[in-house]
Amino acid sequence: MTFTPDRATYIKTHWTMAAIAMAAGMLVLWLMGNLHVWTGAVGGLAAVVLRGWFLMDETLTQSWTLTDTHLDGPHDRTIPLTDIAKARAIGSAVQVITRDGHKHLVKFQRDPQATANTINAALPRAL
Repeated sequence: MTFTPDRATYIKTHWTMAAIAMAAGMLVLWLMGNLHVWTGAVGGLAAVVLRGWFLMDETLTQSWTLTDTHLDGPHDRTIPLTDIAKARAIGSAVQVITRDGHKHLVKFQRDPQATANTINAALPRAL
């Protein structure tokens, strides 16, 4: 089974990040006593939009494949299923945690809980 990033989820996540960045930028300027608080909103929006646009092509090609024995990810990452402690949904991503504490993100999943459940169901059961 292959877990590919969802374009609509990518865009929705970036709109959420933009709203947070806009509010944070305005708050910081207000706390500093700046009379032009609105520029924080412009800066926050511009930063997230540019980041999203710049990284979209690369990010949307980063798929993970679940086999009978491994979870294979982008950049030649291979995690044996026996090394995975658990997978859990975090926002639009799934965090895969290995037994030795390494963490990997399967990003921009349409249904992150379903992805986490699929990975967890594939893990070998302890005897």
